[in-house]
Amino acid sequence: MSDATGGPGGRPQGRDRDRHVPAIRESAEALPGLTRIAATAAARSAAWTIGSGLRSTRLFARALTDPDTAGELVQGVAQDMAEASRTVGDVARAVSSGVPIPQALRDATASLSHVVLAESSSSTPAPDPAQSLRQRGEQLLQRSRDVWSEHEEHPAYGRILEDLAPDEARILLLLLRGGPQPSVDVRTGGPVGMVSSALVAPGMSMIGARAGVRYVDEVPAYLNNLFRLGLIWFSREQLEDPMEYQVVEAQPDVLAAMHSVRFAKVVRRSIHLTPFGTGFCRTCLADPEDDTALPVHQIPED
Repeated sequence: MSDATGGPGGRPQGRDRDRHVPAIRESAEALPGLTRIAATAAARSAAWTIGSGLRSTRLFARALTDPDTAGELVQGVAQDMAEASRTVGDVARAVSSGVPIPQALRDATASLSHVVLAESSSSTPAPDPAQSLRQRGEQLLQRSRDVWSEHEEHPAYGRILEDLAPDEARILLLLLRGGPQPSVDVRTGGPVGMVSSALVAPGMSMIGARAGVRYVDEVPAYLNNLFRLGLIWFSREQLEDPMEYQVVEAQPDVLAAMHSVRFAKVVRRSIHLTPFGTGFCRTCLADPEDDTALPVHQIPED
């Protein structure tokens, strides 16, 4: 018995058979690479399935407690079905227009996985702020009870790195390796200064030159930012070695401040890393393989 194609069992004959020969030959030539294409398509389709499933699962869970979410659940499922139908149609149109089958499959699966996963990540509803804080607090306490956790990095380290200038990183390394740095305040002195001393030039140091910063004039702003981030602190105590201050007091800017008033006096201070700053420098800036003993900094005053 013959079908509409004219041959037994539906086999094409004559001109119909000749018309299908190029397509058959093209499919046969694509067979060696179809395994790779199928694997890629399967991976991307799996990604789409996972993304779609996770989104539907989240919506279903919300719908159990929030009746208003039921409409969103139906809309999400319909959207996934429409996306799948559109992709099938794109493959059919591409093949009919002469695009090779492997290329059509690859383009379709790439588009499908990209669109659905992007929607899954961007359309996730923002949690309630109060509930989010409570959940984060519970998770934090759970991690504190996990004795097997080896996570030692402070969560603020990543945010601090984004707030640091390159010159500020050099200053931190100087403090870590070179220890506390001397600084001086120039104030009015003499008989009047014993009763009421006015500040002439505060916080003068050689930190910028010793650290090799690029913008020396910005050192006061750098130190203010490092103090704001809790990495350094300014001590009223001076260092044990007085020679450290003799070099600072001989600098032109310190001498100019001293000569700007009739009577001047120099108040010696020091700049230290905080314990938090030391941990930050060890984790983010120092060489982890360097086991050299580092200088000790004072604990911040109350």
